Amino acid sequence: MIQKEFLQEILKQQKEHLAHRDVGMLRDGLGSLPDIDNYALIVSGVRRCGKSTLLYQLLKKSHTKTLYINFDDPRLYDFELSDFQKLDALIKESENNVLMFDEIQIIKGWERYVRQKLDENYKIFVTGSNASLLSRELGTSLTGRHITTELFPFSYHEFCLFKHLEANKESVIEYMRNGGFPEFLKTSSEEILANLLDDILIRDIAVRYGIKDTRGLKRLTIYLLSNIGNLTSANKLREPSGLNSTTTVLEYLSHLEQSYLISLVPMFDYSLKKQAINPKKIYAIDLGLVNANVSKIKGDEGHKLENMVYNKLRSKFKEIYYHKGKVECDFIVLDKGTITQAIQVCLQLDTDNKEREFAGLIDALKKYHLSEGIIVTLSQDDIFEIDGFTIRLVPSFQFFNS
Repeated sequence: MIQKEFLQEILKQQKEHLAHRDVGMLRDGLGSLPDIDNYALIVSGVRRCGKSTLLYQLLKKSHTKTLYINFDDPRLYDFELSDFQKLDALIKESENNVLMFDEIQIIKGWERYVRQKLDENYKIFVTGSNASLLSRELGTSLTGRHITTELFPFSYHEFCLFKHLEANKESVIEYMRNGGFPEFLKTSSEEILANLLDDILIRDIAVRYGIKDTRGLKRLTIYLLSNIGNLTSANKLREPSGLNSTTTVLEYLSHLEQSYLISLVPMFDYSLKKQAINPKKIYAIDLGLVNANVSKIKGDEGHKLENMVYNKLRSKFKEIYYHKGKVECDFIVLDKGTITQAIQVCLQLDTDNKEREFAGLIDALKKYHLSEGIIVTLSQDDIFEIDGFTIRLVPSFQFFNS
């Protein structure tokens, strides 16, 4: 339980901190953020990707009279449902009609409070770094009263703007090395990314879900980050993680996905059962985070480029799979229930790998009745006509800016 006067002092200090905050580089998604009365705008994404800054940019542009509260403040760790009554009183005293709640999903029952404030005609903006908690609770009390958008670390396009770089092979390699977390790009201190990983594992996962075996969670995470682009399954992860139970591995994997740290991409099949039992491909939210916490990646630059392509697709599409028929194709994209793209990734196409890369892509094109496929390369640009199919080699910097 928190005293009203103490809460008021926290709000005052947080407001002052926000007022002196650098508005930062305007994010690409700012112009497309919906701003609709009677709806809560929910911005979700991995910790430290810039969610608060994005909303601050929106508020500075459109809503100057705003009450802001960051629930991830250590002084608010004892905040309880009953404390919303004190917050209510402070909101009325402030005479603000716009409310911005940072990381509110930490507080149990938050969604009922947000619904109450919507019914009282407040405009509400919310950020959160856990997809599961947000979606589960939004699906109950806030059904039909919210719009959710996801934010990721800087895209390649944003990275180039921030670093004043041209879109070319060299800047792709630099992005592959540094990733897109804003704070790291400002300082180049790998300690920021090492601490970020620990924050996600401890604060967003271990504390929230009562996990005592933090070493097992960390071992599993490091193993996954070391194997981006590779196939895995819960059974295969037991030994390298030191976790004895497949059920525990599955539980930890779910938490890692919901915190946005890891994505596990399934093989496409019209049977959901087959999707569930087949191995999944591992991808990470950001390569800078990977490089700062892992000494060596299996597959190295080729798998890193593949990870970057996945993150680009993930920012645009919800349903992404890999194809496994006679041979494998890296990505199959579903848009509104229809398979629209087949994409292969190859650092550099040459005589040694050309036949294999073409075969995987053409196998997918035939299977899903597509006429054209893409091979994303580091810098090659070409077009091939094979067996009635068009195959385009697209330089990575063009693909990432599309």
